[in-house]
Amino acid sequence: MDSNYDLVVIGCGAAGLAAAVSYAEAAATQEHRARIAVLERATKENRGGATRWTSSWFRITEDRRLDPNFIGQMEAVSGGRADLDYCRTLEREVPGTLDFLERHGVALIYFKQPFPNRNTGGGLGMPARGGLGIVDGLAAAVDGVNGAEIQYETEAVRLSLSADGGVDGVVVRGRNGMPRTLNSAAVVIAAGGFEGSPEMLARHLGSRGRDLPLVAPTLENNRGDGIRMAIEAGAGTAGQFDMFHGEPADPRSRKPDAVVYAFPYGIVVNRHARRFYDEGKDSFDATFEEFAFEIWCNQEQKAFLIGDQTTLAIEHVDKIILTDQPPLAAATIGELAPLLGVDPTALERTVAEYNAAVGPGRFDAHSRDGKCTRGIDPPKSNWAFPLNSPPFIAWPLTCAITFTFGGIRTDDSARVVTPAGQTIPGLYAAGEVTGLYYRRYPAGTSVLRAATFGRIAGAHAASAKAGARRAARR
Repeated sequence: MDSNYDLVVIGCGAAGLAAAVSYAEAAATQEHRARIAVLERATKENRGGATRWTSSWFRITEDRRLDPNFIGQMEAVSGGRADLDYCRTLEREVPGTLDFLERHGVALIYFKQPFPNRNTGGGLGMPARGGLGIVDGLAAAVDGVNGAEIQYETEAVRLSLSADGGVDGVVVRGRNGMPRTLNSAAVVIAAGGFEGSPEMLARHLGSRGRDLPLVAPTLENNRGDGIRMAIEAGAGTAGQFDMFHGEPADPRSRKPDAVVYAFPYGIVVNRHARRFYDEGKDSFDATFEEFAFEIWCNQEQKAFLIGDQTTLAIEHVDKIILTDQPPLAAATIGELAPLLGVDPTALERTVAEYNAAVGPGRFDAHSRDGKCTRGIDPPKSNWAFPLNSPPFIAWPLTCAITFTFGGIRTDDSARVVTPAGQTIPGLYAAGEVTGLYYRRYPAGTSVLRAATFGRIAGAHAASAKAGARRAARR
């Protein structure tokens, strides 16, 4: 097997595949045949990392631009710690990324959210087939490039460094377990975060971090190796290492991404049958991460969404209940409680107190209706209708981890930089392996930024290669 490449990409999700395709496109305009290797730890059938399983919502407006509120929100939620130049680059490049995806067979759709959705600027876009559409579309584009290949069941072990400290390849281990070196003038790390590493989760989140369930199975391959390799090569870090993006998931389900977002249209209780969160404080997409984190951090990883037939009758509510398991159901709250393993008297008391606190006003699931509770703590700020339409229903919930926040520090060209801000020659990174978020994740941006900065990394690496060739000919 040839060991000399123009580009080696570590990771086969949106970021890695976009980098490979972008490099190949740029090389074609420069009229040279590019040798590209994409490394995928999983099998071909399970390729794609986190991208494969996500619905891949894009935080874009109807005119195919990034939500104009995103940069201000990033500054606010991060306490000013987020790299706003990076965010501005994302804003500028999003239209080009959408064109890039469509050009390579990824069908996109746009629709207005059926529920109030301030978090995505009032609209939403996504691949018609979700993240799998990105993986299949861009992987097919890589397969169609003469000189490019995806090496499955191959893991990166460490970066190879030249005498001057630049990156000149990757040491890998394939099916036979023997290490070998892939020589390359440029390497893009796109290997995901460390959500699949119990050791790193425990180190950064505390001992309970190692027990966080994964929202999708192949996230177990995201073990923080890209972060480790980059730090060994001198990379700086960014993002909040002791925080992660979690989602409220149904623990009964084995379906990937079995999340339940309908909590604004009922009440949520813990294992003691007590409410612990303002279910109506904002739209579900603005609060689901905070809600999930609360379940993990303070509610012993166990909660229940309690609703009734009013909940089930809400138009489009099925679109935000992604578990394949039906709700538990009973004719009375007292009969529902044993199905959840909670005390019937306590649950009856909680529901009765909530119902008595529901204030006047018209319930409207599709706007922030201001219909709230009075005199209870925590309050419910919107969508507070009484639970009095049996049969009563419930979904068990736990916090499942999707991706971690801390990662490699990069500039707005996707180049990896040292703690002092100097670039490491030949080294790029994109996707969730790079750190950006602090305290909270504004939804609909992770896959979008992965594809965008993967595309930027590939184009920049190809331009650097072309410049080196021109200099050598002088």
